[in-house]
Amino acid sequence: MRFGKIDYLNLLPFEVFVRSYPKPSHFGIFYNKKKSYPAKLNREFLFGRIDAGFVSSITALRARKERFKATQVGIVARKEVLSVICLPKEKGEDYQSATSNALLKVLKLQGRVLIGDRALVEVLKQESQKRQDYVDLGKFWVKREHLPFVFGRLCVKKNCAFYERLVQAFYKKRVKIPYFCLAKASKTSGIAKNEILNYLKVLSYRIDKKANFGVERFYRNLRILGIKAPRRF
Repeated sequence: MRFGKIDYLNLLPFEVFVRSYPKPSHFGIFYNKKKSYPAKLNREFLFGRIDAGFVSSITALRARKERFKATQVGIVARKEVLSVICLPKEKGEDYQSATSNALLKVLKLQGRVLIGDRALVEVLKQESQKRQDYVDLGKFWVKREHLPFVFGRLCVKKNCAFYERLVQAFYKKRVKIPYFCLAKASKTSGIAKNEILNYLKVLSYRIDKKANFGVERFYRNLRILGIKAPRRF
């Protein structure tokens, strides 16, 4: 049960949930070994080095061809995302994310993509300086399409029954972040505890009917533009 996890603040609620969820010992042993950024986990997952994990939503486009399951849990922006931005005055893609680089092209924006905790730090810094020299890609998408955007998705190759139970339990659980977890996350990221909590409020994790419409709209745009999903070869 090799699970790969995105090592960002956006999955802190899931991290807390998994700590208390009943699971096989070998799951717990492997859980903290494979943690990285989305684009790397895409490769790990497609090459079979992990059996499940949160990968870029663009990778889930290959679910049917690669014979894996894309679950209804993901990282969903319904109004804004704060941790996926475009810096218009700069150039370049973010090597850490396939989905966000593709989204920039879909939205026909120019600039450098920045994701994860680094993007959140930049947003908070600009807010403290009372400026906004960035575009929130989640907010831009929602304003244009009137649909949520799914940035990452829990995908599974093996032990589907276990992960289905886990997904259903996560749906029902109202996760409260313990103080020691929040303090550790704050120390690691350099972001204040109250800012982390404020950030987590803008995210949701259930891919409901409306979010699924958003996913399909994104995929349709990818096909129109000829943008391919990550693949093994």
